[in-house]
Amino acid sequence: MNALPWSTAWRIARRDLHRRFRGLRLLLICLFLGVGALAAIGTLTEAIRSELSAQGRIFLGGDLEVEVWQRPLTQEENTFLSSFGTLSQGLRMQAMASTADAATPVELKAVDRNWPLYGRLELEGGHRMGAPPPGQAWIAPGAAERLGIGPGDMITIGTEELRVGGIIADEPDRLSEGFALGQSVIVPYDLPGRAGLTTPGAMYETKTRLRFSGNDDPEAVEAALEQRFPEAGLDIRTRNRASPGADRFVSRMGEFLTLVGLAALVIAGIGIGGGVSSYLEARRASIATFKILGATSRDIMRIYALQIGAAALAGAVAGLAVGVLVTPLLAQALGALLPVNTGLLIDPPALLRAAAFGLLVALIFASPPLVRARSYPAMALMRARVAPLAGEWRGAALPVGLGLAAIILLAIGGAQEKLLTLTFLGGAAGMLGLLTLIGLAIRAAARRAPRPASPIARLALGNLHRPGSSTAALVTALGFGLSAFVLLAAVQTSLDGNIQRSVPAIAPDYFVLDIPKDRLAEFEQLVEQDTPGSAVDAVPTLRGAILAYGPQGNQQRVSELEELPEGAWALRGERGLTYAGTLPEGNALTEGEWWPADYTGEPLVSVDSELAEAAGMQVGDYITIGVLGVERTARIASLRRIDWESMGFNYVLIFSPNTLRDAPHNVAATISLPDGMQAGSLLRDLVRAFPSSSVIEVGPLLTQAREILDQVALAILAAASVAVLAGIAVLLGAIAAARAARLYDTVILRVLGASRRQLLFLQLAEFGLLTVILAGVALALGTGLGWLVIVQIFDFDWLPDWPRILAVLGGGLVLVLAFAIGASLPLLRARPARALRDL
Repeated sequence: MNALPWSTAWRIARRDLHRRFRGLRLLLICLFLGVGALAAIGTLTEAIRSELSAQGRIFLGGDLEVEVWQRPLTQEENTFLSSFGTLSQGLRMQAMASTADAATPVELKAVDRNWPLYGRLELEGGHRMGAPPPGQAWIAPGAAERLGIGPGDMITIGTEELRVGGIIADEPDRLSEGFALGQSVIVPYDLPGRAGLTTPGAMYETKTRLRFSGNDDPEAVEAALEQRFPEAGLDIRTRNRASPGADRFVSRMGEFLTLVGLAALVIAGIGIGGGVSSYLEARRASIATFKILGATSRDIMRIYALQIGAAALAGAVAGLAVGVLVTPLLAQALGALLPVNTGLLIDPPALLRAAAFGLLVALIFASPPLVRARSYPAMALMRARVAPLAGEWRGAALPVGLGLAAIILLAIGGAQEKLLTLTFLGGAAGMLGLLTLIGLAIRAAARRAPRPASPIARLALGNLHRPGSSTAALVTALGFGLSAFVLLAAVQTSLDGNIQRSVPAIAPDYFVLDIPKDRLAEFEQLVEQDTPGSAVDAVPTLRGAILAYGPQGNQQRVSELEELPEGAWALRGERGLTYAGTLPEGNALTEGEWWPADYTGEPLVSVDSELAEAAGMQVGDYITIGVLGVERTARIASLRRIDWESMGFNYVLIFSPNTLRDAPHNVAATISLPDGMQAGSLLRDLVRAFPSSSVIEVGPLLTQAREILDQVALAILAAASVAVLAGIAVLLGAIAAARAARLYDTVILRVLGASRRQLLFLQLAEFGLLTVILAGVALALGTGLGWLVIVQIFDFDWLPDWPRILAVLGGGLVLVLAFAIGASLPLLRARPARALRDL
């Protein structure tokens, strides 16, 4: 017998399909939540990436940027670059800006007349400017506020006085500068030299930007520059990588949130399966009638697949619409952190990807009940009320398998970090599988548990394992979402605990750079005079690049490596260098020996053990570095394990004093004030006595880092909220799916004399018992994963704030219980006589 044509099947399906999708609303809600979350996440991520790409020239300040420490580019390097277009010379360094009454650390930005090559600086008042004229400076609002000054006032930087020409409102290349150690002050290019800030050994960075005069490819110019000057220590960025830190953050955070959203969609898939089963159960008589009238199983499949497909498409479209409308609100929240258009954003690939995820999940979870409905004869369907249909999964293996494969390929194909995505998918699948096993174990335990004496408690316990019970599905769905909440609370509070306990004891109050090495004793005396009892820790500071490493006579040149070894980040560009006669605090030898304090023999170096392992360095090998254009070679005498949490001076390379003592350099120091002591006039006195030195305050840096972490936590919380909402939708769907059975039980109990109050207590007991179980599952899984993240990944101490964690979990459980009781209340209003006639 020929199958019904698709057009005929659709005509029948459309007539039977309620215009408000009655019976399929759970399917719509679940897809709406999951697809909406994925659409918002994908659209926002792609919008930020597009903005970074489209505005790359403006963010970078050129088509290509060349950075190098402690020197300007040579004439040969400038000549080579200028052959491609227009150059803009710049310089960045930490400095101090002061008035007669105040002083504050700033990030000094010296620019020439060509700056900016792209974009325009905007001052308060709407004035669009370029580089400041001689004798003037543009100053950031925060620095102006701390100094108590405004336009027209005078400030001192180094040995020079400048007039504030305006307050910065928008700095075009701010994003490419990275994490700021102070508020910006923009000055003419020659100011640092005239102010005595760039003496030999001073820590500064020159940034030369290039604007192409033709259609040159930035990557090709970068390759030509590296080939021409392979060991010059140049750090090169192009307009396509204007802000690699921001781009990497956006990519990884976007992928993580997408995967969390996908996990929430999988949870919603459980609700989709329950909703479809409930819908087909309600259509049992219609399916049986179709079969009696001669419809084949293929006809049944087509009719109800079209109905479910139409509902799934409607839910996905609604989710896409809401995702697009929500994105501007998310963009406004992130506007201060990342560049993003706050208008209406539509990214077709991201929306198609979100819709594809939603429809694939619908296919996976809707296929089994559809296959089951088509596989049974009419008489079996008619008897389903008294003889429930057995599960049949073999027929659904093909669509479910294809759907799973498509989801995995879609997730991995759109990810930049393939291994990370695959690991997360595996972990999420493992967690969902574990939750499913826990749900099944709870059903088995409830079945074997002793029967309570109280009838209400006995019935509540029985409902957890009765035929058709949704305990396993609810534990899986709600347990995942609540575990995510507990995980987030545990990680956040434990990080807070580590910061509150460690930072006051470990972190210094100030870092001071560019102290002349022959005036260190004077510096220490001034600090002790202004803040008696302060601890000063000083180290020599230089900059240099690792040029080669390996056995003597067979060293590997870094410039000849096609790709740096994984984890050998210190081989890229210039790094901080120092020398010491004794092993610094916070370092522990893992191999080799330290040199004597008065050592004068062969130049030696101690290497970070992690770098040595990543690069394949061994004790006895040699390292060649470039310092101010001069190559120096030292033998590896030892390997060290560094305590990076000490928040002091930590260096991957520490040399014996005789290796670097003769190179031009200054000293850096940390100042730790006694408990409760304020800096007072210390900063002003330091500026007057050491005008070429700069101070970095630790407190504002920690505040800035905390703000970023809080924004990241908020994004994760939003994604976890979608998971909890999806779990609640599954809960409501499970209650709706079992409405007929629950109505039958309620009516029988009413006929036997149970009051509405007793029935309400029964619902409270059942769902209260379920929430207690969910609390245990979420607390165990969430805190277990939190411990893994904090201790094993971050290597911090496990310091959770249990009251906050329990409060977060309690809020989620109250929400779940409230929805469960609310959805069950209509059953209590059922009239026994009418209900018995309908059964």
